[in-house]
Amino acid sequence: MNKWLKRIGIFLLSIIVFLNVVAAFHAYKLTHFYDTKDVPYKSPLKMSGWDKTKVILFGVYFPKKAITTTPAHAYKTFYTTTEDGIRLEGWYIPVKEAKGTVIMFHGHGGNRSNVVSEANAFYDFGYNVCMIDFRAHGNSEGNVCTVGYKEALDVKAAYHYVTSKGEKNIMLWGISLGAATIAKAMHDDADIRPSKVILEMPFGNLSDAVEGRLRIMHLPPQPLSTMLTFWGGVEQGFWGFNMNPADFVESIHVPVLLQWGKNDPRVTEAETRAIYNNLGTSKKQLVIYNQSAHESLLNKEPEKWLNTVKLFLQ
Repeated sequence: MNKWLKRIGIFLLSIIVFLNVVAAFHAYKLTHFYDTKDVPYKSPLKMSGWDKTKVILFGVYFPKKAITTTPAHAYKTFYTTTEDGIRLEGWYIPVKEAKGTVIMFHGHGGNRSNVVSEANAFYDFGYNVCMIDFRAHGNSEGNVCTVGYKEALDVKAAYHYVTSKGEKNIMLWGISLGAATIAKAMHDDADIRPSKVILEMPFGNLSDAVEGRLRIMHLPPQPLSTMLTFWGGVEQGFWGFNMNPADFVESIHVPVLLQWGKNDPRVTEAETRAIYNNLGTSKKQLVIYNQSAHESLLNKEPEKWLNTVKLFLQ
């Protein structure tokens, strides 16, 4: 009996070790983006059995998405450097007699060209617009994405770029990763003091964000999300289970517009309401878009978005 128990124990331990090794490889790939020329790519139709096995065991390389769309109005490209030495690239769109400046932050795996529709709308509302690529995204430096943890320094760099122009009335807008990172940045640095904040579809914590990604990949969320959160944080030098935007928003004491799509497969309603309830301001508004998923709310439900955001900014 003891002999069989020992064998079973060794077998179970081997499975646990194997799963953690696989999770560590996948966590590494999920937190890295590469220039297209450096990413090996083969169509699934042309993959051999071994190629597919390698993808399952070791994950896939993700390329940086190219800048594909530019603003409808005149803009200039600018550069700023974070405290940890990452050079970021962005666009600045000035407006004559501007009401203020909106700083915009895109989602995971995207870049500033993904939020051009919203940028054009803010311009039409009468605001200067500052759009920036997070580290490891678009044309900014780096290959490592920490899903909001170190990207908080990118928010700080963009904020100080705008304040250096003498701007006093600053709004922060972010979608998905961008929204979660705004919460982290304002929690970490009391000097980031915008007039208002718009958060669209922020995740509640890093483990929730991983679960959301696994859901759209039709993979079981547990125990994979826990293992990926653990290894992703360890590999990047932070404790992944402390990356909790739902807690960070307690540090936001300015008016907040929180927006979410009811059909969102990645961010749950429970996460959204937890963020709303924890906001450190009484001047807060939650708007739910009944036709939208995890996507541009403006592009999906333009009339509702334009009316809601315009009213909030007044």
